Amino acid sequence: MSAATPDETVGSIRLVAAVRGLVQGVGFRYRTRSRAEALGLSGWARNLPDGRVEVVAEGDRAACHDLADWLGGPQAPGRVDAVVVRVERARGDLAGFATG
Repeated sequence: MSAATPDETVGSIRLVAAVRGLVQGVGFRYRTRSRAEALGLSGWARNLPDGRVEVVAEGDRAACHDLADWLGGPQAPGRVDAVVVRVERARGDLAGFATG
């Protein structure tokens, strides 16, 4: 029997997303923090040197997927061209939601 992947488990997961587009200088990280906090997620959002925003969020599986949908949706500030998402096992090492 093989181990379940993070997508197949119920409970907490870690979402790692790279958001590409016009997402720096438009309040994207701060709005992401508000959305993540409203969903009860912990983590952070930070600008990357290449113009992308990296988002790491951990918590309830459904809430993480909701945040991933929000990141690429019309309500996200700026202009999102692409969101690349990776799901991992929760580590339990995040508290609060920071922007950096």
